[in-house]
Amino acid sequence: MAGMADRPTLLFDVMGTLVYDPFEVEVPRALGMTFSEVLAAKHPTAWVEFEHGDLTEAEFLPQFFADGRWYDHAALLASFADHYRLLDGIEPLLRELAREGLRPQLLSNYPIWWRKVEAATGLARWCDWRFVSCETRLRKPDPEAFLRATRELDVTPSACLFVDDVAKNVASAARLGMRTHLFRNAAGLREALARLRVLR
Repeated sequence: MAGMADRPTLLFDVMGTLVYDPFEVEVPRALGMTFSEVLAAKHPTAWVEFEHGDLTEAEFLPQFFADGRWYDHAALLASFADHYRLLDGIEPLLRELAREGLRPQLLSNYPIWWRKVEAATGLARWCDWRFVSCETRLRKPDPEAFLRATRELDVTPSACLFVDDVAKNVASAARLGMRTHLFRNAAGLREALARLRVLR
């Protein structure tokens, strides 16, 4: 086993990295639209404001579409909440990290629905929901989202490994001096952790 002092502080994204994101498939299906149609019609800033904590759920739902059209709010909520699940291979990997004495910190752009993600997946068994945008009011790729995490954890950026499935977020972390991994699947992440001697 690598020495504890040699191993990086782990900062993990959540949606699309640890947890399945329903937005591209289940949400359009629930709305009776294609993904492209949803992207073209959704409000340009409402989701970001929701992730920042500037809108409550009750305020966000009527603003989902830019033109304020009626839609089934309950169907939209269910299309998210009913499909949150850990991605393939993630639970064994998190269990392995726990056996090695490592507990990743979650650095996520997400609204208050992170609590629904937790209820569905139980991520808190292995990770800390420490840095969620609706709570910190900071969203990746803003450098301050990463720097706040390093300050609170009392580590330097170079002492961190940041993992995300979004290239611009990874690039922002790398510019600060963090080690990074662009997530594609659990097997690739495990290989990256082994190369860094986080895992054996």
